[in-house]
Amino acid sequence: MALTEIEIQKEKKILSKVGKLLDETLESLRGEVSHSEEELCEFKKMMWENANSFDDGEIQQVRNITASEESKALKKEEYFHKLSQIKDKPYFASIVFKDEEGDISNIYLSLTYLKDAHLNNILYDWRSPICSLFYDYETGPCEYLAPGGVFKGELKRKRQYKINGKTLTGVFDNSLNIDDEVLQEVLAHESSEKMKNVVNTIQQEQNKVIRNLEDDNLIVQGIAGSGKTTVALHRIAFLLYRLERLNSNNVLIFSPNHIFTEYISDVLPSLGEANTLQTTFNDYLSFYLDEYKDVEDYTDFVSRYYSYEEEDPELVKYKQSDEIVEDLDAFLKSYVSNCKIENSFKEGDIHFVEKEEINQMIHHKYDRLPLFERMDEIAKKLSSDFYKGSSKKVRTFAKLLRENANFKKDYKAIYKMFFQSEFCRMPQDDRTLKKCIDIDVIHYEDALLFTYIKGYLEGFLYEGSIKHVVIDEAQDYNRLQYIIINQIFRKAEFTILGDINQNINPYYSYSTLEDLKDIFKGQTKYIELLKTYRSSPEIIHYTNKILNLKHVNAIRRDNHRPVVIRRGVKDLRQSMVEDIKKLQKEYQSTAVITKDKREAEKIYNLIKDEIGISLVDIDSKKFQKDLIIIPAYTAKGLEFDSVIIYNDRENSYRNNERNLLYVACTRCQHELYIYN
Repeated sequence: MALTEIEIQKEKKILSKVGKLLDETLESLRGEVSHSEEELCEFKKMMWENANSFDDGEIQQVRNITASEESKALKKEEYFHKLSQIKDKPYFASIVFKDEEGDISNIYLSLTYLKDAHLNNILYDWRSPICSLFYDYETGPCEYLAPGGVFKGELKRKRQYKINGKTLTGVFDNSLNIDDEVLQEVLAHESSEKMKNVVNTIQQEQNKVIRNLEDDNLIVQGIAGSGKTTVALHRIAFLLYRLERLNSNNVLIFSPNHIFTEYISDVLPSLGEANTLQTTFNDYLSFYLDEYKDVEDYTDFVSRYYSYEEEDPELVKYKQSDEIVEDLDAFLKSYVSNCKIENSFKEGDIHFVEKEEINQMIHHKYDRLPLFERMDEIAKKLSSDFYKGSSKKVRTFAKLLRENANFKKDYKAIYKMFFQSEFCRMPQDDRTLKKCIDIDVIHYEDALLFTYIKGYLEGFLYEGSIKHVVIDEAQDYNRLQYIIINQIFRKAEFTILGDINQNINPYYSYSTLEDLKDIFKGQTKYIELLKTYRSSPEIIHYTNKILNLKHVNAIRRDNHRPVVIRRGVKDLRQSMVEDIKKLQKEYQSTAVITKDKREAEKIYNLIKDEIGISLVDIDSKKFQKDLIIIPAYTAKGLEFDSVIIYNDRENSYRNNERNLLYVACTRCQHELYIYN
């Protein structure tokens, strides 16, 4: 709703006043930060020069004081940077809230807070409890949850602002939820090199995920373009703001690949938070499996299938299945139960160790521990009993235990043993096993099983410092991976986000992500995001038909650009170059998406001399989004203004590969071409 000229002038005065206060606060903070740094340097210098005159208690006391002052200085510096970020655009929205006592509050929403000289809030951090009213309610009765309880009242007004360079360029009231002018303007805008924050357009259904503090774990099923990754990053920013015990080093994001990690790298800093720890599941496998030089990447794993290079897809399907987890558990339980010390032994000339005593320790006293951890504890126990815990004797007893045991820490041999045992539903011969195991780079599907066997027998690498784990593209992880992750991060809470319709793993799928609820400890909630903000209605209509979907709600307005189908093209090079040049004139980013890596290389070699284009694969750490060729399984999570899908006649998408085609097409925002 448009404002009167009087109201607009009033808002301009408020913006000017806030801008002035912001400049003054920044100037004051700049001096305080500089002064604090100088004082700390002088204090540390004094400590160094007089260190010999302090006793241990005084040194520890001084260290504590130094750490406290450094923490205060760091917080001031962080706040200074946050205020610097909003200098040219102090706020993006405001609400007027009337509480039950009749008191009225005018709340201005920003990326951080700002107080005046009397410590009154002038700007409110968008993550503060009262600001949830902007995202969750239309004008009328409302309530919000704060540490002091539930506060009820009436939302009198919702107002949004367009501010550039401290100048008010637009302002309007909105009584409804924010699928309005600002949202449509953001959606119509061309995509950028990296993902941006969306604090001014967070929707109600997204806000419920972002601000959830009631549940230990969240599982989010969101359709393509519903903002799953954006929601996850804003949720991290919210949790860092609300939970004092949490900092950026306590949060870990599992990304699908390093390209995606780079793509999202600006979001948290733009929200005033440091980037969290990030990894891929392949990174973990490569680190943990030191028996191999490397682990096959997930995209190469699926590429074997889509390029028809996999010799035995049924065996791979078994290796990816839930059934093999049951079979492995049964095998490993049996294996451990048959492990024993076969001979009693002497250490030196005095100490005799009975095999019965050791076997009792293995199967009773230390049975709560993984097998090889039990052996370490038994070695420590014997050293403690006979030599008061000498570390040298721990190694001696460990060696004696190994020499007299009927088992060895040889995971390759144990892996082969499983596939030749009665527990395996698809037994393998030596020749097949040698191709899977006696290699430098282990296949992805074997790496998962190998990791589980190793973790079961010696313990998984426990990461106690991680308190919250975010897993994106959750549908591409099989159940075994979640079991492994849950073992590694036993004390963490989880945010799991995915879309079963975008599953590109040809060997494993979920009927619903809700099936994962039983894996995680604590209260776990399943939430669905059913609106898509990425693609035009024309593109959504086309992509719905690929998977026979009907429940997708498009938010973006029609652009009246139908999906273009190119069939029977006689000169592929000329046609594709012409289409690319046409799209480049109108959009900032264009992607040619192929079914697999070989097709990407084929098209790249075909047109690279005609037009400047980049070939992106899983090894690419960074790339320019303006014009690229990329395989569909590498493009997951990314979005582009325009997309050309290339579907080769000799390598077309089969009926059971529709999900991969769906992923490729749903990367597009505005204009989609299909070369069929």
